[in-house]
This record gives sequence, structure tokens and C-alpha cells, in this order.
Amino acid sequence: MTTTAATDAEGSGAHPLFAQALRDLGLDEVVPLVRRFPDATRTAAEAAAALGCELNQICKSLIFAADGVPVLVLMDGASRVDLELVRKELGADKVTRAKVDVVRETTGYAIGGVPPFGHRTKTRVLADRSLFDHETVWAAAGTPYTMFPMAPRDLVAHSGATLVDVRESDS
Repeated sequence: MTTTAATDAEGSGAHPLFAQALRDLGLDEVVPLVRRFPDATRTAAEAAAALGCELNQICKSLIFAADGVPVLVLMDGASRVDLELVRKELGADKVTRAKVDVVRETTGYAIGGVPPFGHRTKTRVLADRSLFDHETVWAAAGTPYTMFPMAPRDLVAHSGATLVDVRESDS
């Protein structure tokens, strides 16, 4: 049996929970594409610098609380989420950033390493259309040191996301 990057002794690849999610989704071919970096890729800027790509080629996985219920928003790395647009999209009274413990409890991952799917619990997912500006985007693979590439269409499909426009305007 061959050892994959996700399961090697040094843990150089994806978080085990995420690697298992990839296998469960029939995405075994993605596991060896996971890249581990010596320095943190916790922020979109750190990830883009490590990968040598544009900031908007990074897919941020951000957890918010909509009336206290966790929701995942997938957003390109160069943009900010407009909480008012998220609130309207969800029909919620209030949307706030989720607290650190809620992120970990909901997803099974630490902030800075949350992947777009493969979470501990089923969460509603919104994906901003800005992700479709590129053929491939890079997302966290379960740790603040790992990233994986995927076509936005596949990423949205595997996360079960609803496509929305929730990007903060430049004005």
C-alpha cells in the first residue's frame, strides 16, 4: 500500500479529517495535490505569497453566525464579505463573525486551515461568484500550512454551496 501525502509519518499533507473527506467524495486524485508549506498560510495573503499566485486565486472559508447558526462563506482572497448581503441572502436578523470555538466545533478545524468541505457538521454554504474569475483556486486543506487546488465549479459542487453575490463593493 502506498503512503499518500495526507497520511505520511510526517503529516506533510492534508489534515486527516479532510483527506478522508476527499476519499469519501471520490476525490482520491486531489490528496497528492495538497501542498504543505514551512510557513503558515493562515491568511489569504500568506497563502498567495507561498503559492506565487494572485490573491484572488485563494478561496477563503469563513464561518459566520446567522442568528446564532453557523454558515460557511467561500470568498476569493482579495475580497471582503459584506455581512449585510449575507444577512439578506439568508433572511437572517443578524450576521456576525463566528467565535473561534464555534469555528472549531462546527468544522473540526482551526481558523486559518478551514477547508471548503469535509467538516464535522453539515453547514449551509454560500459561495461568492468571484471564485469563478479563475480556472483554479487554492483552498485550505485542514491546517494553516496546507493548500489544495480545485476548479471553482468543482469546489462549489463538493461543498454544496449556493452561488451568491456577497462581496463587499469597492465604493
